[in-house]
Amino acid sequence: MKIGIIGLGKMGSLIAKRLIQANCTIIGYDPAITLSVSEQILQVSTIAELAHQVELIWIMVPAGKPVDDVIAALMPHLHAYTIVIDGGNSHFTDTVTRAEKLQQNSFHLLDCGTSGGIHAQQGLSLMVGGNKEAFVRAEPIFKALATPQGYAYVGPSGAGHYVKMIHNGIEYALLESYAEGFHLLHNGHYKHLDLATISNIWCHGAVIRSWLLELMHEILKKDQSFTHISGKVAETGMGQWVADEAEKLKIPAPALKAALQVRLESRVTGGNYATKLIALLRQAFGGHSLEK
Repeated sequence: MKIGIIGLGKMGSLIAKRLIQANCTIIGYDPAITLSVSEQILQVSTIAELAHQVELIWIMVPAGKPVDDVIAALMPHLHAYTIVIDGGNSHFTDTVTRAEKLQQNSFHLLDCGTSGGIHAQQGLSLMVGGNKEAFVRAEPIFKALATPQGYAYVGPSGAGHYVKMIHNGIEYALLESYAEGFHLLHNGHYKHLDLATISNIWCHGAVIRSWLLELMHEILKKDQSFTHISGKVAETGMGQWVADEAEKLKIPAPALKAALQVRLESRVTGGNYATKLIALLRQAFGGHSLEK
């Protein structure tokens, strides 16, 4: 199968490599990135050239206007019933609008919430929404990309991005909770505790074990002072989307709101040991930049 990928950054290139391993031919477009021939991705210079060569297109660009711009550039060149997958973090209401527009022109938009981070060589976690028949057609792609049992159709247009949005809200609260705990250990009653040893213990059998904790352990093995980085923590905006949705539905979300407030304050005050840990974890799983 020939698949077009628009956006060849960290996640886009990871997706391309996994699909190449599944014997797919990848046509790529990204004016900001030039890949070497060894990447096995045939790069083209225009979106039109990509659209004419493929039967399925995966968009991996930042949410908002960039997605609208890509879809607008694609539409005049798509074959009937072409499947377009938005694998980024679009707001679910935008996805519904885009899907309706594409459907009116005999194209399909699937929204794919994509989790796993930039080091997910063993497979991604994929939450897919949209037209069910289009999902069935594209399912071999999701199967090739996902870890075993790591993908599913979750509902109509927007559902995939909605589920991923909630996932990211949970992530905000989890990061905050881990960071608070290690801040207490670092500054608490017992001085000079080896946090790498403690995190390693918790990775094996403890009820709080997780991939995030494994990443924390790798960070703490290298350094436990973090004097070289700022404690300012950025955010993509998805956490606030979840908080807004909770407010709209009158569902309490105190953990998420507290996590958002901590990040906001960190960008004013410079943060502390806990927010430095959050920033380091964000870099570890998502490649997010650190402020020195």
